[in-house]
Amino acid sequence: MSRFTRQVLETTQALRDLFPPTPLQRNDHLSARYGADIWLKREDLTPVRSYKLRGAFTAMRKVLTAEPEHGHFVCASAGNHAQGVAYACRHFGVRGTVFMPVTTPQQKIDKTRVFGGDHVEIRLTGDYFDQTLAAAQAFCAEAGAHFLSPFDDPDVIEGQASVAVEILEQLERAPDLVVLPVGGGGLASGVTSYLTEAAPVTRFRYVEPAGGASLAAAVAAGEPVTLKKLNSFVDGAAVARIGAEPFARLEGVSAADILAAPEDRICITMLEMLNVEGIVLEPAGALAVDALPGLADEIRGKSVVCITSGGNFDFERLPEVKERAQRFAGLKKYFILRMPQRPGALREFLTMLGPDDDIARFEYLKKSARNFGSVLIGIETKDAENFAVLTRKLNEAAFAYRDITEDEALAEFLI
Repeated sequence: MSRFTRQVLETTQALRDLFPPTPLQRNDHLSARYGADIWLKREDLTPVRSYKLRGAFTAMRKVLTAEPEHGHFVCASAGNHAQGVAYACRHFGVRGTVFMPVTTPQQKIDKTRVFGGDHVEIRLTGDYFDQTLAAAQAFCAEAGAHFLSPFDDPDVIEGQASVAVEILEQLERAPDLVVLPVGGGGLASGVTSYLTEAAPVTRFRYVEPAGGASLAAAVAAGEPVTLKKLNSFVDGAAVARIGAEPFARLEGVSAADILAAPEDRICITMLEMLNVEGIVLEPAGALAVDALPGLADEIRGKSVVCITSGGNFDFERLPEVKERAQRFAGLKKYFILRMPQRPGALREFLTMLGPDDDIARFEYLKKSARNFGSVLIGIETKDAENFAVLTRKLNEAAFAYRDITEDEALAEFLI
């Protein structure tokens, strides 16, 4: 048994002072769909609704064991890591300073404050996370405090690896496949490192948001690289650069084992898990489940564990999630329609809509044209094929239009 494995076992035992093992639940709905034995490791059910508590607790425990007098910890986070650090600070009775971007939703600020109580001070600094991180590190050096990284730290990785210990104990056998969400790489590297030794027959698939594929970029380059563009929708896993320590542990990962999940498709998975299973997942928490359709052929008849890494979802985002899901499924589109300025033109257009088509948005963009007016129109339907019928009718009637559903620039300003 390696030193790392022994430490992870000790860490898992220490975590029992904080919370019991999170459930490993067989999901009948997914198992029947894919003809597999699919289990969900419910990290969305920790006290802070994410696995981040494991790493924060472990890193803090290690520091306090080595330096009992050390009582001030600092982190920079807009979400789950902040809540994990706050909870651990209250548990150990130490001081914590949590730096969060000014743009952080109030719900996340309030939850962090509740978890930390009087032990945590929250400082809102910077419009972007890089600014927040720089301020936190500068303060840390000034105050002589200990900085707690969300993923690029051996002790944090050790804490996240406790998920793997629980999986083997609860399943009572090695699964054929573990599907891991990837952001900074702390969870993925910890679970992989432990199971590679404790369950060598188990294989892995790594899932990251398409707009934040930092692991795939690092594997392609042979080292961590910073993404030039980052889509922040999957905020719990949208990391521009995978951690150096996690990547060192994942260095042997093949590009074929890494899957990219489109942000809008993740929304379909979130809604399905909510509506069918009653499970609330944040975008990052849905990554592993979202990868299953692409794995359908290889998982048939196999035992599969998907780690649902977090459930800190702000329901104020639900309309956006529904919108993204509809667009990805082809059930909602936006057009700019050049409407002739003549009596009956609008009525003529309305007759082209089918019985399952519904106008969700209608707005004149330009009213000063003499012969035509530009209209922004959003249409929802029950079957994606209905749009082919509508566009055929528009073409036959010589209505000029432009589909802007996938036009990022126009959609950002108009939709």
